[in-house]
Amino acid sequence: MKQALLIIAAGALLFLPFLGSVHLFDWDEINFAECAREMIVTGDYSRVQIDFQPFWEKPPLFIWMQALSMNMFGVGEFAARLPNAICGIVTLLLVFSIGKRTFDERFGFLWALAFAGSFLPHFYFKSGIIDPWFNLFIFCGIYYFILFSNNENASENNSTNNKRLLLSALFIGLGIMTKGPVALLVFILCLLAYAAIKRFRSPAIRWRQALLFFLAVGLCGGMWFIVEALRGRFDVIMEFINYQLRLLRTEDSGHGGPFFYHFVILLIGCFPASILALRAFGKNDADTPFQKHFKVWMIILLVIVLLLFSLVKTKIVHYSSLCYFPLSWLAAYSIYRIINRELGWRPWMTGLLVFIGLSIAAAITALPLVNFWKEQLISSGLVHDDFALSNLQAEVHWAGYEWIIGAMFAACLLIGTYFIMGRRYRRALLWIFTGSLVTVNIASAVLVPKVEQYSQGAAIEFYEKHSGKDIPVETLGFKSYAHLFYTDKRPHVPVEGEHTHYVTKVDPAEEDILREKKGLTEIYRKNGFIFWDNAGSCFLH
Repeated sequence: MKQALLIIAAGALLFLPFLGSVHLFDWDEINFAECAREMIVTGDYSRVQIDFQPFWEKPPLFIWMQALSMNMFGVGEFAARLPNAICGIVTLLLVFSIGKRTFDERFGFLWALAFAGSFLPHFYFKSGIIDPWFNLFIFCGIYYFILFSNNENASENNSTNNKRLLLSALFIGLGIMTKGPVALLVFILCLLAYAAIKRFRSPAIRWRQALLFFLAVGLCGGMWFIVEALRGRFDVIMEFINYQLRLLRTEDSGHGGPFFYHFVILLIGCFPASILALRAFGKNDADTPFQKHFKVWMIILLVIVLLLFSLVKTKIVHYSSLCYFPLSWLAAYSIYRIINRELGWRPWMTGLLVFIGLSIAAAITALPLVNFWKEQLISSGLVHDDFALSNLQAEVHWAGYEWIIGAMFAACLLIGTYFIMGRRYRRALLWIFTGSLVTVNIASAVLVPKVEQYSQGAAIEFYEKHSGKDIPVETLGFKSYAHLFYTDKRPHVPVEGEHTHYVTKVDPAEEDILREKKGLTEIYRKNGFIFWDNAGSCFLH
C-alpha cells in the first residue's frame, strides 16, 4: 500500500503540473479535444463530430473521457490533457504491480522508472492524444492472456482461468472502443506468433474459449457500432472501416516514411530504455518458467507492433507507442539482471548510451541558440521553405538560461558513464534515468511553449481574438482543427458570400490568386500565417 501511494504521488507530481501551460497542438491534440467540445456544445454524446459534421475516424471512448474532464474543469488545455495524466499514474501503478508479481518489488520500481524515465513514454502522458489509453487497454488485454496461457495455471480451476480470458477480451474491446480494430489485430498477430513459437503443439486457447473470447470482444468493442447501426448510421460505420483500410494501404495526409522509421523513433525517442532493452534478448538461466513465458510475450509484442507499423504506409510517431510497454519491461529486465550480476554489461551499451544521449543533450542545448542565430539562419539560404522561414521570425522571449537543460542532462549522462566504468551499475542507471526524467519534465514546461510560439502561435492568437464573435474563421490550403476549438465555433450553416475571415500559410504562388481572383483583402501576416477578410468579395468557401 505504501509503495502504491508513493507511485501515485510521484505520478501526480510528474504528469499533472503545467498541463495547461501551452496550447493544444494541431492536429491530433486539437482534433480529439474539439470532438469533446462539440459533444458538450450539442449535448449529443452518442456521435463523434468535427465542425459539427460526422467524424468517422475514431470511436468515442477517449473523447468521452475528455468531455467528462471538460464538464468538470472547463473547456481548455488542462481538461483535454488530464485523462492522459491520469493514464500515466495508472500505467505506473500497473507496471509496478505486474513487475512485482513477475519478479519482485525492486523489478516493479525499475520498470516504472524505465517507463517514466524515457523521453517519449513520459512526454505522451502530458499530451492530449488518444494513444496512451489505447495502448494501456491493449497491454492489459495481453497481460491477462499471458496469465491465461501460462502453463503454471494448469492446476487452477477453469473458472479462474476463464475470468482471465474474459478480462483479456474486455480490455481488447475497450481498446477497440478507444481507437478501432487495430487493438484486436495486434492481439491476434501476437497470439499467432506465440502459437508459431510453440509450433502449434499445445493450443493457447481452445475453440470454445476462443468463441467466448470473441463474443466478449464483440459485445464490449462493438457496442457503439451496434448502437450506430440501430440508429441507421451505417454510413458512419462504412466510412470508419474505409478509413482504417486507407491507413494501412496509403500515406495519410502526407505522413509517409521509410521502413525503418519506427526503429529510429524507438531507439532515440525511448532513450535510455531502448539501449538497455537490446541487452535483454537471449536466454537466461536465472529466469523462472513464468518469467520466461512473460519475456517471450514481451518480445512478441515488441516485434509484432514494430513490424506491423513499419509495413503500414502511414508513418506517425505514436503509431509504435504500444512498444513502450515491452521495451521498458526489457530495459527493466536488463537492469535487474545486471544489478544482480546475472547478466554482463557490454562495451557497446556504453558507446550507444554516450553517443545517443549526448546527441539528444546537444540538440536540447542548441535549441535555444536558434533564436540568437535566426537572422543568420534566415539569410543563409539553407532553409528553402517560406513557411519555416517565416516561423523563425516569431518574437519569442528566451531568458538565456534554457541551454542549461541540455547541459544538465549531459552531466547526468557523463556521471552515469563514470559509474558504469567503475561497475557501479545501480548508481549509474539511477543517474541516467533520473536525469532523463527531470530533463523531459523541465523541457515540457520551458521549451515546448516556446516551440509552440514558432510553429502555431500566430494562428492561435488570431483564433482566440475572434472567439465567440459572429464572423466565422476558416482555413485555406492546409488542414487544421485549431480554428474550430480556439474560436469556440458554434453550429453554423454557411451562407454564400457571408463575411468570413480566412487563414492561409505563406505561399507567394497562391497569394496573388487569393488577392486578385478571389477578391480577398489581407488583414495582416505574422510568422508564416496570412489572415484575410472577404468583405466586399464574392468568395465562396
